[in-house]
This record gives sequence, C-alpha cells and structure tokens, in this order.
Amino acid sequence: MPGTKRFQHVIETPEPGKWELSGYEAALPITEKSNPLTQDLDKADAEQIVQLLGQCDAEIFQEEGQVMPTYQRLYSESILTTMVQVAGKVQEVLKEPEGGLVVLSGGGNSGRMAFLISVSFNQLMKGLGRKPLYTYLIAGGDRSVVASREGTEDSALHGIEELKKVATGKKRVIVIGISVGLSAPFVAGQMDYCMDNPATFLPVLVGFNPVNMARNDPIEDWSSTFRQIAERMQKLQEKQEAFVLNPAVGPEGLSGSSRMKGGSATKILLETLLLAAHKTVDRGIAASQRCLLEILRTFERAHQVTYSQSPKIAALMKQASTSLEKKGRVYLVGWQTLGVIAIMDGVECIHTFGADYRDVRGFLIGDHSDMFNQRTELLNQGPQFSFSQEDFLTSILPSLTEIDTVVFIFTLDDNLTEVQMLVEQVKEKTANIQALAHSTVGQTLPTPLKKLFPSIVSITWPLLFFEYEGSFIQRFSGQPKARCIETLLQVIHFPQPLSDDIRAAPISFHIQLAHEKEQVIPVALLSLLCRCAIPEAQAQLAAAPSVCEAVRSALSGPGRKRGADPLEGPEPTPL
Repeated sequence: MPGTKRFQHVIETPEPGKWELSGYEAALPITEKSNPLTQDLDKADAEQIVQLLGQCDAEIFQEEGQVMPTYQRLYSESILTTMVQVAGKVQEVLKEPEGGLVVLSGGGNSGRMAFLISVSFNQLMKGLGRKPLYTYLIAGGDRSVVASREGTEDSALHGIEELKKVATGKKRVIVIGISVGLSAPFVAGQMDYCMDNPATFLPVLVGFNPVNMARNDPIEDWSSTFRQIAERMQKLQEKQEAFVLNPAVGPEGLSGSSRMKGGSATKILLETLLLAAHKTVDRGIAASQRCLLEILRTFERAHQVTYSQSPKIAALMKQASTSLEKKGRVYLVGWQTLGVIAIMDGVECIHTFGADYRDVRGFLIGDHSDMFNQRTELLNQGPQFSFSQEDFLTSILPSLTEIDTVVFIFTLDDNLTEVQMLVEQVKEKTANIQALAHSTVGQTLPTPLKKLFPSIVSITWPLLFFEYEGSFIQRFSGQPKARCIETLLQVIHFPQPLSDDIRAAPISFHIQLAHEKEQVIPVALLSLLCRCAIPEAQAQLAAAPSVCEAVRSALSGPGRKRGADPLEGPEPTPL
C-alpha cells in the first residue's frame, strides 16, 4: 500500500533501512530486531548516543519506502483510515457520554502509558467542564504503575476480570489494548472478551508489529494465541466491530527495549487519535485524515524541538552517569503529569538497564488523589512504592549527598514559587541539579529560579491546536466564541490594532507572530475574565506568583464562579 503524499515532513527521516528487508533477522518480529543505526551504540559517547537515538525516533515518522514497501507505517493510508474510524467511535461516546467509557489497558510500560494518557485526557475534560470519560487498566494493579512488577498477574483471565470490574453498568465501552509487540496475555484476553460481547464492547488493538509477527505461543490460561486473536480482529475490522492499529516504527535503538520508541509511538498514535476526536466533536464535524495529519505534524515538531537541545541533553546524561558511577542516586522530580513521566522513567530503568530501584527514582509533586483507580493499594507498601511529594521530602531529601543528581521537570505554568523553594532545599545538599523546563511561546523562566540551575534544558513549544485552545478559553472564561477569538488575536498582534486583513490571515501567520510574544493564552484569558485591557492583564500576570494563581484570583473575584453561564454586561475596555 503506498504511503500518503499529502504530508510534508517537518524533520528529516532516515531512508528506509535494511531492517525493512524481508530477510533481515527474519526469525524476529520488528520490535525485537536490532537497529542498524545503533549497531555501535556501545562505543558511542553521550553526544553520539543522543544523536543516534534521535535518528531512531525519527523512524516513527518515516513513510513507507517506495522501493521497499514492506510494512505499513504511521502515515500509510491504511493506518490513517483506521485512526479516523476509531476517532469516530470515540466521538460517539463523547456525544453521548452517559453510560460510555474509554478504557486504555496494558502490562508494564504499556499499562503505565495507559495510565498517563487516561489521566491526561480526564484532566482535559475536567478543564472543559465535563465528567471524566477515561480509565486505565494495568497488569498487576496500581502498584505496577509506580514500581517494576513485570509479568505480575499478566494473564488473560486476570485482564478480563479487571475489565469487567471497570465496565460494570456501562452501555458502550471502547477498550484500547496496548501491546507493543502484540504479545501480552493481559491484553489478549480483553480483546477476545470484547469480540464475544459486541453489544457493549469495541476492541482496539495497538502495537507495532505486523499481525503475522504477533506472538503465536500458547497462552497458559487461554485457548487462543495472541496471533489468532489479532487475526480475528482483522476480519471484524471490515465491519468496524474491531480495529487493529499496528504501524511499523522500526527496531528500538536498544534492541528489544520496546518501552523506548514503542512507548513514544504509543503516545503519539493514541494522543493524535483522541485529540482529533475531541477537536472535531467540539466543532460538530467528523474526524478526518487532515485533522490527524495536523496533529502528527505537531508531534514531528516535538521531536525537532526536543533534539535541538541535544548538547544539553548529553550534558545531563553525563551528569547522571557520573552520579551512578560514584554509587550515587539520580532523582527525577516532576510536577503534575510530568511527575508521572518521571516515575515511569525511573521504573523502566530497572528492566531496561538492570538498575536497582534506588538508582533512578521518580517523584510526583502535586495532588494525585484522583489519578489512581485503587490508591489504597499504594499505601504502606514499602520504599519501592514511594513516589509522592511527602515521600521525597521525608525519605529522600534528608539523605541526599553531594554525589547525587536531582532533575527537576516542570512547566512554566506550574507553581514556580514551590519549584524554587524545593530547588533551594535540594541545593543545600548537592550542587548536581538540573532543570527540564517546558514552556509555550512567550513564557520566560523567572530570573531568581533560573540562577539556581547550572544548566537548564529549556523546551519551548509553539502554540499548538490553535482552534482547540480557543475553545478552551471560551469554556473557561464563559465568553462567546467570537469574543474569545477576537481577544486572542488582539493579544497576539498587540499593540497593533486588528484590521480586516489581519483577521482574515491564515492561522499559521498568527502562530508565527505568537511565537515571539509572551504568555499569549494566559493574557487573553485574564483580559476576558477581568474585562480589562491587555496591559492591565499583563500587569496582573506579572504580579502573580504563577499563571495558575493569576487565573484563580480572577475566577474568585467579585461576581465570578467556575462554570458560570456566559457573561452578560458591557463589552471589555477597548484594547
């Protein structure tokens, strides 16, 4: 099947490599093959390792080779068509959420990815004033989210039992089973059960091997192999009663470690699909390949932006490796969902690199009380299951030494006063601190916080999903859509007044200008909430300790309440 040519790549992807030849390591599925790009990885220094991994990650976005169209890829027509169809099914649940549920499920890293995505999209829905619609399942339960328990209860029957529990009383359940290598019994049983109960369940299988490479060994507590289940799903896909999404993204940079590129590809594929469903349903239109391609282009930019920081990433690698060589520890401290990613990274080091659980550990700063299905499973389980802010302050901080490294991972929308306080406490124990700071265009790290770090990996993202951001501002501010768009454009082009030509310009023009502005979205939101001019909104934002605090203050002001009906009253002060 020829790849789509309607997409212009943002990054340079490698030419199709010899791993795509049918005879290359023929006995192995793609996810277990060695990658020719990294055959000398063990001889590479830090800078070279980052470069090689960047090239491997770029293979995610590679189109089918025209000379060797062996495997379908992320941009293949067949994959995009299936993604559109699944997005349409998600839309149906979004339109009639009562009795509906979207379940993301997997074992090990795939289960942790299911957790991360479900938490992120529930937070998105909460921000839009809707009830959570997503949940997750992971083999071994919630303890497997924060600790390495690979293989624990990874059985077909266990997967079915857990699915039945979360689906009790639901009328329509989409089950997205994630198994990078198409091999996990936990997912296999769920997919089979869904096909046997089509009145309620719709199964969607996500992995990165062709179906004929799915594991064909007997499953101990089940009558079908994974390959047989996947083949059955392929047949039902013709009637849209089951779906298989399995583009090839190439072998891992570290052979067989599908928690690396496989994890990234899982996130890219599912977030693209789900964001497309949300974006289009809000606009009252069907999901389309065009919408998918716009989002995939954004993920390509994310790859480009990330690896543009390669020298600093390599320096961070060197610092972490120096600590480990000296028998020190590496601690990843992240805020909100970045804390979830920090936990995932720490846990994955155990099986990927043979690390002890104490070598690299992640901690989540912020409230996590509504993230987990069974939070009680995590209480009093011992140090291996410790991950909270309190755990870091009481168990880790007092014992930090000068050979330890602490990496702080946050966005500029987080409580930066809290970030600064914790950094100052850590710096009294060790000078080996690093920052991975995420921001959107126009945001800048406050100077007092910036001065605390000897090195900062600063990732600045472009304004993404312009229309979706506008929808968020509309719902959050309670203002009509037209007024929200007008205010957003005024902030982008301030101090230049808006003309008809500017209003009619393409979105890309506004995004390019916004890239050079500071805090576009927060300023527009404050201007709407407070009915004030742009300079006043900018001043309020500058005086607040964080964006969140500025918005909270505006929401709690006289006459304001969350979830209020669209505001009545006079127009805002001319801007």
